[in-house]
Amino acid sequence: MLILSVLAAAIAPGIALLAYFYWKDRYDSEPLPMVAKLFLMGALIVLPVMILQRSLTLGLGESPFVFSFVISAGVEEFFKWFVLYHIIYNHTEFDEPYDGIVYATAVSLGFATLENVLYVFVQPATFGTLLIRALLPVSGHALFGVFMGYSLGKAKFSTGRAVTLHLWLAFLLPLVWHGLYDWLMLIVPSTWGWIFVPFMFLLWLRGIRYVNRANAVSPFRWLKRDEEIKS
Repeated sequence: MLILSVLAAAIAPGIALLAYFYWKDRYDSEPLPMVAKLFLMGALIVLPVMILQRSLTLGLGESPFVFSFVISAGVEEFFKWFVLYHIIYNHTEFDEPYDGIVYATAVSLGFATLENVLYVFVQPATFGTLLIRALLPVSGHALFGVFMGYSLGKAKFSTGRAVTLHLWLAFLLPLVWHGLYDWLMLIVPSTWGWIFVPFMFLLWLRGIRYVNRANAVSPFRWLKRDEEIKS
């Protein structure tokens, strides 16, 4: 019974955050089966990511910078970007900029949720450690997904060179923020742990700004307004 409770506590933050960003889609909600598929794909890439990260660690060493920006953030964000680009980017359901955020957070939170469950089995988990993981790595992955999804949405509805630019930003923006997060985790002493409060606040501030911007340019915004006027 205790194991089930701990597992539920490990899974709940990812589901709650995904529901939050899903409900933030104001004008044209995505089909739940597709969102669930991307969430599952995020969980499935955990194993190949771990194998590649282990190989790179043996080859490149464990310096804080290389580990943070290449082995951890670089590998994880590339796999997420790869899944999104090849599964959903050209899909007919991707029909407004905010959809990029929904699907990217689904992949990111699928990854973070399985990672959280594995953490429970590897290390003794307490309510305190699970709470910290919910506030830091799990919500961090969600916000990195927002940054990736926002740029994917920009790429999807751009033309010319802007498409390539935003596709690159969809990979590079979450990589930089994720790498910075991991690097701070490695170099900041525990007595300076409070520094993550303003850091996470900054991530959430940027994330919500991207959410609002993506919703503001939805082509369904004007359709919904016209329907409300007619009714």
